[in-house]
Amino acid sequence: MIKLLKAQDYIKMPWKNGAGITEEVIKVTDYNIDNFLWRVSIADIKEDGTFSSFIGYQRIISVLEGKGMVLEVDGKLSRPLSTFDPFAFKGESEVSCKLLKGPLRDFNLIYNPLSIAANLQWIVNEQPTRIFTNAEDIVLFNAGDKVTVNISNQEIVLEHYDTLWVTNQDDLKEVYITTITNSFKCCFISLTSKN
Repeated sequence: MIKLLKAQDYIKMPWKNGAGITEEVIKVTDYNIDNFLWRVSIADIKEDGTFSSFIGYQRIISVLEGKGMVLEVDGKLSRPLSTFDPFAFKGESEVSCKLLKGPLRDFNLIYNPLSIAANLQWIVNEQPTRIFTNAEDIVLFNAGDKVTVNISNQEIVLEHYDTLWVTNQDDLKEVYITTITNSFKCCFISLTSKN
């Protein structure tokens, strides 16, 4: 099934620690509605502070807008994180954030590594790009200007911050990304159940 998720329809909710707001792009739950298998979201960070804890989950975070940040994870400093430079850490880690030059917006994948195998990569390119995958779920998030995506003989246009979600796949898919501006910035995520 192919779903186009529009940026204006993302669900806004408070952070678990109450220190900010998250826009939930996708959340896939298991049989217990209180738990989720994986989630993709966007958050605005306006000041230095601590991150919420997600015990039992793996997290991958990327800066979307802003000058970047440094994370302290369980007492160790990350490299300076700039736009489209993903960084992974365990959900139960103690994490605090130091903004480098003002507020920023970030992009997050959180998943249960016991149940889900996940891959995330940023594609910042000037040439049309083809990706082949047989993952059960494919997420393509557009962080740049309008792009056109061809998949399963369907052409889908993604505006800024729109998301393409291809779910319940059981065969090899070709994803072909083009843009009229000759430059695009997309995050490609593939997820497959381990069960």
